[in-house]
Amino acid sequence: MAKRTAIGTIGTGRRGISTLGWVLRGAAAGAAGTTALNAVTYLDMVVRGRGSSSTPEQTVEALADKAHVQIPGDEETRQNRVSGLGPLTGLFAGVGTGVAVGVARAAGFRSRPAVGTALIAGGVLVAANGPMTALGITDPRTWSASSWLSDLVPHIAYAAVVKTTMDAFDRL
Repeated sequence: MAKRTAIGTIGTGRRGISTLGWVLRGAAAGAAGTTALNAVTYLDMVVRGRGSSSTPEQTVEALADKAHVQIPGDEETRQNRVSGLGPLTGLFAGVGTGVAVGVARAAGFRSRPAVGTALIAGGVLVAANGPMTALGITDPRTWSASSWLSDLVPHIAYAAVVKTTMDAFDRL
């Protein structure tokens, strides 16, 4: 039996979807959310004429240094690999957060729309910015209002898409 709380319900769902089923649904929702995040980010770049962030590539470089792993290739090939690995870290964070949402759904957690969107946004912000902050690449405490806006708006779009997608899966 599901228990109602102020933030949503906790307990078994209406249908018998396995944990793996919810994990896969979460991964799909995370991929959809990542697409929304990227679209909002690229639209912001177009509208404001701003450049892309180099922090994903800096994160790859820092992680490789910490792990004592060489990224192979001559300078150009190596830089191309780093340029490809940077955005992949965002994909992993987005799909991984979706998987975490799927695990929560498998455990029976169903939040209200605003609460779920806020929780998911917080989770993906930590997943995306946590490694960069821990590695000293960025410090959100020093960000300007426009930097926060540039980061928050796409992550809220991500969260809204993930929440809406997961709720849609629950209604199927």
